[in-house]
Amino acid sequence: MNKINIQPINKIDSDFYIPGSKSITNRALIISALSDGKTVLKNALFSDDTIYMQSALKSLGFKIMSNESQNEITILGTKGHFSLSNNEIFIGNAGTAMRFLTSFLTLGSGNVIITGNERMQERPIKDLVDSLNSLGANVTYGKKTGYPPLIINSNKLKGGKTRISGKISSQYISSLILIGAFTKQGIDIEIIDDLVSKPYIDITSSIMKDFGIEISNLDYKYLKVQPNQTYRHREYLIEGDASNASYFFAMPAITGGRVRVYNIDNNTKQGDIHFLNVLSKMGCSVEYGHNFVEVIGPAKKGIEIDMRDMSDVVQTLAVLALFVEGKTIIKNVENMRVKETDRIHALYNELTKLGAEVEELQDGLVITPKQKYFPAEIETYDDHRMAMSFSLAGLKSKGITIIDPNCVSKTFPDYFKLFHKIYEN
Repeated sequence: MNKINIQPINKIDSDFYIPGSKSITNRALIISALSDGKTVLKNALFSDDTIYMQSALKSLGFKIMSNESQNEITILGTKGHFSLSNNEIFIGNAGTAMRFLTSFLTLGSGNVIITGNERMQERPIKDLVDSLNSLGANVTYGKKTGYPPLIINSNKLKGGKTRISGKISSQYISSLILIGAFTKQGIDIEIIDDLVSKPYIDITSSIMKDFGIEISNLDYKYLKVQPNQTYRHREYLIEGDASNASYFFAMPAITGGRVRVYNIDNNTKQGDIHFLNVLSKMGCSVEYGHNFVEVIGPAKKGIEIDMRDMSDVVQTLAVLALFVEGKTIIKNVENMRVKETDRIHALYNELTKLGAEVEELQDGLVITPKQKYFPAEIETYDDHRMAMSFSLAGLKSKGITIIDPNCVSKTFPDYFKLFHKIYEN
């Protein structure tokens, strides 16, 4: 298996240009396929997750032209009219593809199976399936109740009113509202408990509005999309990925020095941009500019923080917590246990391997830093965020090796190529 050894560095002084957002790219792909004509997505991300999404749409007959060298995707929309392929769609471990396509496929006519790899078949989807079936879909399970693979027999989703839990994934709700206008009755959603990762609903709503469809949102408890609206085709620029930017933001927080990250700014709807507020609380200086953010470190102190609305950067924070003064307490992120891996337990395993004092909570972690850490080979659990976050530990602590670094291809194939630019200055 491939490995990468990380070399410590005294101080960071680097600029980076981050690629487009995975979350926005996959939402825009679904929207473009439903639009009324030719849409061109610029600065689109090409990674495992977005390639799985493109492949699925192509298998359904959608005309998609990809230019990876230009980060551009052209899609011919069909205004919600398409037939299912009567075959199997495989999406690996791409959570957005599984959740968004499950609802999308109920708009078609015919039968299809959607499945993923072994880990995807362990990731829950029952809340979304129950909601779709209550709206007139016919979705059943191919193996274990509540989990993929899913068998979808569809004749255009009727729509109407539904109730759904929001405590496992906001992607279930995004999945429903993305297709709402193309159902016969629209979709009226009541969220029956507290919704995790609310900013991702804002991302979805914002992109829908950019393409011409309005959604009403009453305090993230009631969401409604009226029927007979149409996504308008257009040229659309995908902004940089705030989750992936977090690794570069954290570099000077760990080592001291300066990093400027381009293709992202404070106007984004992406909730993970608020990781910069966390860095400020920990003692870093943050400057916002037009299409860039600059962070000056180091971070100095641990914090206690609720990360419910930005759980994708918890791994970044957990590694940073190794190199500050005092405990860091991370709370309210139990949904991390059903991500690409059980991220809470994976963090506990690898942080303690380094020699940190870690308490694993059901919904988070308590991390007490040490003066010195052990050399270690870091297991990545086929989780891109484990690989990227623990690469940061090697900037300060000697002897850190990342096992299977290629898993970053899920959302950021060029991560380690960019990472190694810090040694060129």
